[in-house]
Amino acid sequence: MRRRYVVDTNVLIAASAADPVQPKDIDATPDDPALRGQVWEWLDRFQRGDTRMVLDAAGRIMEEYSRKLGFNDFGIQVVMHKWSTAAVDDVEVAYDADESAILAAPLTELVHDNADRKMVAAALASRRAFGEGCIAFAGDTDWHDWEAGLLEQGVLLEPIIEAWSRAKHAQKQAR
Repeated sequence: MRRRYVVDTNVLIAASAADPVQPKDIDATPDDPALRGQVWEWLDRFQRGDTRMVLDAAGRIMEEYSRKLGFNDFGIQVVMHKWSTAAVDDVEVAYDADESAILAAPLTELVHDNADRKMVAAALASRRAFGEGCIAFAGDTDWHDWEAGLLEQGVLLEPIIEAWSRAKHAQKQAR
């Protein structure tokens, strides 16, 4: 694991659906319980380790997490654990009037999903502040669309279930 991660919401959702203690009956991607289990295992290691979580100081990433999951869900509990152990780095992210994170060109054109822009902006801010910016993701294959452009800007991606996400991305590209 890296030292710091911006964790995409889909990781928290899939891990919460696979939680062996209190699974959440929610729509999560991927559908396969074994793949969800891999996401849960990654998030469990993330929680138990000394890896830090990167969030935006404005709280918009946490707002998204909270819209998708409840307080007792595993994904939210991981965030709470990181806060309670002082393992969260809050970074400054600027937002426009529509509450979309502001990105500089060429990322403005590249990252078309407004919800993901805040994750990218947080990773960029983490890179500026700490020398590293990495986004961990699971079920959202759009990240592969943006991978080369993000890497050019110093944003790393960690696809937790990489073989699955690359295969899904290839299927999407073939359409």
